[in-house]
Amino acid sequence: MTDDALRATIALPHRLRHGGFVVGAAIVGFVIVTALVGPMLVPHDPFAQDLVNRLVPPMWTDGGSAGHVLGTDQVGRDYLARLVYGARISLLIGLSTVLVSGLIGTTLGVAGGFFGGRVDDVVTFVITCRLAVPLILVALAVVSLVGSSFLVVVVTLGLLLWERFAVVARATSSQIRNLDYVAAARAAGCSRGYILLREVLPNILNPLIVVATLEMALAILLEAALSFLGLGVPPPLPSWGLMIAEARDYMFFQAWVIVIPGLALLVFVLGINLLGDGLRDLLAPESRA
Repeated sequence: MTDDALRATIALPHRLRHGGFVVGAAIVGFVIVTALVGPMLVPHDPFAQDLVNRLVPPMWTDGGSAGHVLGTDQVGRDYLARLVYGARISLLIGLSTVLVSGLIGTTLGVAGGFFGGRVDDVVTFVITCRLAVPLILVALAVVSLVGSSFLVVVVTLGLLLWERFAVVARATSSQIRNLDYVAAARAAGCSRGYILLREVLPNILNPLIVVATLEMALAILLEAALSFLGLGVPPPLPSWGLMIAEARDYMFFQAWVIVIPGLALLVFVLGINLLGDGLRDLLAPESRA
């Protein structure tokens, strides 16, 4: 290999040589772009019903129609339009849940790890109590009692998925509080709030980003499970989990009605997990050496 080629290889960003990161970023990026611009490209209304054209198969199968690329559902709604709008719902659920759970978990974890002592004991007790709670059963109970809506699902999942943020933030903050630059900030007379915001939080951000990707995937799966059980995002919103639930009565006769949203959910969650694993490897200290 020539010197120029060697320099080019060395200069190539390490993230581009990480297969999982590239595949995950491509999948997640495609879903984000689809959610943002897809509704402008799909000519059909995802809520418009056409009973005359119900359960039209995808265009590449017998009886398919070019006017409905992925076919129609049991009440004649265009499947491609509902799949595209469903990507918006999944993204909003995932991002909103991560914001709520991340704020709660990071606040508790940083407080426990940085201050230590009794504060850490209280935070550890709260984390232990949360880990003892069965996640899906509590989510089902809360949503069934309060009622299903987008806001209820987001708040419920956000209040139940913060423990990983807390554990990671607590562990990293307890390590950082004894480092030299934190001691220098204390010696310079900086307030605790300044130290937390300017010295601690920026240095624990990388592992929290990895946790956020994993929690986003879990939130999307839990929303799909709740929607499948009739307790998630209420119809007629085109949630992927709701599409799977509505298609279960037809799965033995028109398998594509459940395969299409199920495959979309599988690929998207797989992409988020690959992205999270790639970020974990790329943000590790040894990978930056």
